Amino acid sequence: MSEPHSKFKLIRAPQPYPTTQPIVFLSGTIHYSSATDWRGHVSSSLSHLPITVLNPHRADWDSSWKEDIKFQPFKDQVNWELAGMEAADMLAVYFGTNTEAPITLMELGLAAREKGKKCVVACVDGYKKKGNVQVVCERYAIEVVSNEEELGKAVLVKLKELGVEGA
Repeated sequence: MSEPHSKFKLIRAPQPYPTTQPIVFLSGTIHYSSATDWRGHVSSSLSHLPITVLNPHRADWDSSWKEDIKFQPFKDQVNWELAGMEAADMLAVYFGTNTEAPITLMELGLAAREKGKKCVVACVDGYKKKGNVQVVCERYAIEVVSNEEELGKAVLVKLKELGVEGA
């Protein structure tokens, strides 16, 4: 892959991000093993573009965090993700096999009607809710691919359609 574009930005939650260039939000399964880093793969495949990639994964998240609206770091995280999805020009969504990914399903549902064709979904064989994902994507004309490599390529095609320089 070529050198990263001087305007390429990879922003991790909960950092602020610029909205002056196209934004891609990475929604999907979190792998706690080093076996598959789909976010890293997709980000690398886009790094030659003048875009901002929003990665909601936080290295500082731990099991002591309460998933409760009264726990401020959790609430801030969820609000960062929602704002990022709303600001995004494009969503890249990944469903892996290690979880049912209820939050990712919710994020796809929130984005499907609004983002529609500005969304690409990777849904690997073995994902438990694959049929549900396929039906939602078919209904809202969202492209579905089979793996992280295809996801990166499909996002590039969509960014080109959106007029992103160098896509």
